[in-house]
This record gives sequence, C-alpha cells and structure tokens, in this order.
Amino acid sequence: MSNYIMVIQYDGGRYDGWQRMGNERSDNTVQGKIAEVLRRMTGSEPEINCGCRTEKGVHAYGQVINVRIDNDDTSPKELKNYLSRYLPRDIGVISVDRADDRFHAQLNLRSVVYMYRLDVGKNPDVFMRRYAYHTFDMPDIDAMRKAASYFIGEHDYKLFTTAKKSKSTVRNIEDIQIEHKGNEVAIRITANDFMHNMARLMVGMLLDVGGGLKKPEAVKDALELKDVTMSFPAEAYGLFLEKVNY
Repeated sequence: MSNYIMVIQYDGGRYDGWQRMGNERSDNTVQGKIAEVLRRMTGSEPEINCGCRTEKGVHAYGQVINVRIDNDDTSPKELKNYLSRYLPRDIGVISVDRADDRFHAQLNLRSVVYMYRLDVGKNPDVFMRRYAYHTFDMPDIDAMRKAASYFIGEHDYKLFTTAKKSKSTVRNIEDIQIEHKGNEVAIRITANDFMHNMARLMVGMLLDVGGGLKKPEAVKDALELKDVTMSFPAEAYGLFLEKVNY
C-alpha cells in the first residue's frame, strides 16, 4: 500500500463533523466524502486518518490527513487532480505528497491550532454569518486575555469536554492569542491535543468573561474542578481548525 500525506480545507457547515462513529454513525462526514471518491478511483477501501477530528459544523483551513491506498502507481499529482475534480466544492485539497509508511496523521502530531472568529459591530456582516459569531458589543479583551492565561500549561480539562469516554482528560495548552483588528476578534488556541467540544467550551468561557458574565478566575476554578457554573460551548460555525504541527 502507498501512504500519502494531504493538507485539506473544508466548509464544515453541512457535514456531521470529520467522522461519526458508534451509535452516531453517519455517512454525511468529510471523511466519508473523501473515502467515497477514493473508492471510486481505486476500487478498494482506503485507510484515512486525520490530525484532529473536527465536530459537526466546524471548518478547517489546514487539516492534515494520511491516506493509504492499494495502488502504488498513483502519483501525488494524479491523486490531487482526481480528488479536486470529484469532491464536493466545499472540500478542497491543498497539497498531496508521498509519506513514509509509518506516518500517521494523528499519532505523529505535535500540536494543533484552533481559531475562533468573532464579528463585532452594530450591523452584522451578512457575508460572515456562517463563519464568525456575531456580537454587538466589543468584549473586554483584557479580561479575556487574563482568563486565557489560566489555561496555559498542563491541566485537567474534565469540565471542558463532552467526551463520554476518555483515558485521560489532562491536556497541555501551549499558547492562546486573542487578536483584535477592526470589527474582527480572533482567538487562537494551540494545544497538544483537543477532546470533543474542548475548544468550543474554552471559547464559550472566554466569551462569558469578555461579556462580563464571569470573572477571569472562573477559568482557574473550573480547571481546579471546583463547583462552578460552566459556560455553553461557543457556536460551531465560528471555529476553524487552522493548523496541525508535526
């Protein structure tokens, strides 16, 4: 089998996430659409692994996947051209290269970067309504940055995931940047890994702090597993998987 590494992007708005498993199994996933095209191309079942599974409605600027197919004669150019021709228009292939046989997109990653977009202003931008969460008032950026500082480092994120089963809920947050430019605010979170809904729950807490609904110290209390009222997860459509680092 040949192993390929691909960088892809997608609009996750109409998909049930990267992949659905178990009782929530669905064919309307990004992985499912890619597998369908590859089966048509090769006549066999491909093995597809992603760097980080995105949830329903979440987008990706730079998802990394590795694909194993039976046909050793297929060049990266041929693979990219075929996928680009037959995949839905909301899934794009940026690059395709041959990978070492042992390369695995998830097992070999070093860190993942998620970015959440806010559209701020009295008049919502209709062209951003599917890709940024709108708020009429500018959030308190300084308070959000103070709250974000409590996330940095290794902590137990038990209260920041909806995962039903997880061997460990400890994760390491390497960096959080909150940038404000014009009517846009971008929240970037870099971590060694993310659990189900983790990024959205973190952003939800930061938004509540920015809106004055919570103190920055609420993050510290939640990480210490104290009795704290958790925020709702931020809307999925404002979240993007920006980059996977190796």
